[in-house]
Amino acid sequence: MSDPEVLFDEKHGVGRITLNRPKAINALNHAMVREIAARLDAWAADDTIDTVLLVGAGERGLCAGGDIVSIYHDAKEGGSGSKDFWRDEYILNAAIGRFDKPYVAIMDGVVMGGGVGLSAHANTRIVTERSKIAMPEVGIGFIPDVGGTHLLAHAPGELGTHLGLTTARMDAGDAIAAGFADHYMPSDKLEAFFEALATATLPDALEAFTEPAPESSLEAARGWIDDAYSADTVEEILARLRGTDSPDAAKAADDIESKSPVALKVTLKSIRRAAEASSLEQVLNDEYRVSLASLNSHDLVEGIRAQVVEKDRNPKWSPAKLADVTQADVDKYFESLGSAELGLEATA
Repeated sequence: MSDPEVLFDEKHGVGRITLNRPKAINALNHAMVREIAARLDAWAADDTIDTVLLVGAGERGLCAGGDIVSIYHDAKEGGSGSKDFWRDEYILNAAIGRFDKPYVAIMDGVVMGGGVGLSAHANTRIVTERSKIAMPEVGIGFIPDVGGTHLLAHAPGELGTHLGLTTARMDAGDAIAAGFADHYMPSDKLEAFFEALATATLPDALEAFTEPAPESSLEAARGWIDDAYSADTVEEILARLRGTDSPDAAKAADDIESKSPVALKVTLKSIRRAAEASSLEQVLNDEYRVSLASLNSHDLVEGIRAQVVEKDRNPKWSPAKLADVTQADVDKYFESLGSAELGLEATA
């Protein structure tokens, strides 16, 4: 019998969620989403549970994202399973965002995609010296989801646009500077912090074990980042990056040019729309439309094939050039789903 993919325990008023697929860096599947959602609902109504703690099994990370190999096969077969997965996942992301008890996410190690959705909407987010956080979707022909465009849009200046289009990884200092995390704690203090939650208040435990955040290289690059990424199109962003006297800006341009052209343009529009949205729920509704449109795209299947399935690292994007992606190509990702809309509503 295989081990449970999510472990739950309750002790001293703390309900702990442990993602338990360490060989897959705790990649998230539909069954795990349903289990976590049901337990969060129960703990929200349980007066004996004061705090929720999210951790990942193993040493490699909290969660590497959704199970994209399953999405690959599902997309090739019609995509009904992925639609259901994303619906339940985004509903869970919204529930985490409005959870009214302390929800402490330990963003240790790799935290990407769906892992960000489980952790970065929490009201208490802790990173360590091992944290590697990213929204890598455009690299597989997809678009940031799980409320990721909400987080990217609300990062200071244009940091979020940079992160979304390049898929750059954030360390602890970067994650705090970009608004994806709140506190820095060395990984060797985590167990003592967990033990302290049994007897101390959360604020006292945080004060005892957190340390000043490391400096952020992202924050130090705000000048050229804000200037380049404030442009209205991906093409103009690239032109500004190429015109900047910075090796890091040139590398950012190289990174962007390797990604799916249509995914880049849809991502930029998604981030801009998220900046104007009134709530996380509204953004998730938008992301659901975009994700379902992606299931019918060439680039999602091709990107996963090239990066994860066959691993030739040579995706053949279609269209292959930014100039060939029309406004109509982008707009269709945001079309109404009618009766199939996610339909989340913000709560007061």
